[in-house]
Formats: sequence, structure tokens, C-alpha cells
Amino acid sequence: MAKGSGNVASYVAREITPAVNELGYDIWDVEYVKEGSEWYLRITIDSDRGIDIDDCEKAYRVIDAIVDEIDPVEGSYHLEVSSPGLERELRTVEHFRWALGETVVLKLFAAIEGAKELVVPLLAVDEKGTLTVDLGEKELQIERQKISRAHLYFDFEGADVEE
Repeated sequence: MAKGSGNVASYVAREITPAVNELGYDIWDVEYVKEGSEWYLRITIDSDRGIDIDDCEKAYRVIDAIVDEIDPVEGSYHLEVSSPGLERELRTVEHFRWALGETVVLKLFAAIEGAKELVVPLLAVDEKGTLTVDLGEKELQIERQKISRAHLYFDFEGADVEE
């Protein structure tokens, strides 16, 4: 892949996935984004048992070596490796399929049913990314392109937290 061409995130994801899987982790997401004047290559990893800081450090060392070797972009950038967290972002059809049956927060470009943000159970997602959600009294279908951001909902107030 020529530097600066194509989709950097997709290319990096393909190149690092086998090594990350070998460590016992899955790739949840890869983003290559500019924030201010800085570029960030963000790798989000996951596993059935969860991810802690030691997992991130272990994966970072392996990912850093691969990214240095493939050299996917010109110029400097920051490499970050993290867990998806309790309120993981949902960006792809696969993410939404993973979240079926969970409560999600959908931030919308324009109001639907009088709201620009919905906190709703996710019932279904089709191959195009159209979501079916439960509004209580009815089900609603929302096309993916109408959603600006989506993430899992976690009730921090109702969480059973040890003190």
C-alpha cells in the first residue's frame, strides 16, 4: 500500500489482526483520525475476559513493531491501544450485531420521535445497518446514516459498585 493512499485504518487492521489474535485478543476497532494538528492511530482491543492496562501494554508492543515495519503513513502520529470500555462506541454493523439485546445510546443528526438522543434496547440490525429499536409502545427502524454516534448504555447510578 502506498503511503497516504487508501484507507489506513483498514490496512493496519488487516496487518495487525493475526498477531493480536495470537495474543488472545480481538480487534474491536481501528481509527486513523486527525485531532487539531495531530494524527492518531487508535487501536481498540477486546477479549471475552475483558481488557486491563497490562493487556493494552502487551498488545501495544506487538502492534507498534508491526506498524513500524509496514510504515502505513507519512509523517508522525500517535499510536494508542485501549479497551472499548463499558460504554463502547458502536460504529460498524458488526458492532451493532454484537450489541443486540443491549441498551444503546443513539445520538441523531435530526430528531426522531421528538428526540435527538435515544436510549433504547437494540432489537435487530440488518445487513445495511438499519437498526430496529424498542421505544416501549412500538418498534422503530432507524437507518445508520441518521445516527451521528452510538454507544452502549451503562447505568452508572444503578451499578453495584464495591466501596
